[in-house]
Amino acid sequence: MSEPLGYFLTWSTYGTWLPGDARGWIEHREGWKAPDPVRQLEAGQLMKEPPCLLNEDQRQAVENQIAQTCNYRGWELRAVNCRSNHIHIVVCAPNATCRKVRIDLKAWATRCLKDSFDPLRANWWAERGYTCHLKTQLGIDSAIMYTVEGQDRGQ
Repeated sequence: MSEPLGYFLTWSTYGTWLPGDARGWIEHREGWKAPDPVRQLEAGQLMKEPPCLLNEDQRQAVENQIAQTCNYRGWELRAVNCRSNHIHIVVCAPNATCRKVRIDLKAWATRCLKDSFDPLRANWWAERGYTCHLKTQLGIDSAIMYTVEGQDRGQ
């Protein structure tokens, strides 16, 4: 099995896409699940803080921190787009696992947000996130296009 050329990473902000969501949702190790209003209500009741929506300054700070972390780690950041309720990243990190990249980027983005905006907030991001191994240049190019342009087209 060949090593991926890059990774496409996505994760939501805390509380903005709960299990049971009307848009459908992904259960860890189980895959895509249909909407489940009861599950969504239960998940909402377990939340420790209000949902997190990032403002423009916070979004820019996260994008800057992602770039700094990639530079420090020697990873090639191909695209990043931080939205109010989620983030997409395309990165080439040949000597790191997808899990390592996701954990590091989320951790440093969290630290940046806590240090610069709200040191009392404990939950900025949802647990885990979506990851995709990009094995071809076409896959990387498609992920970059989606990350940079697809968000504003409603995709």
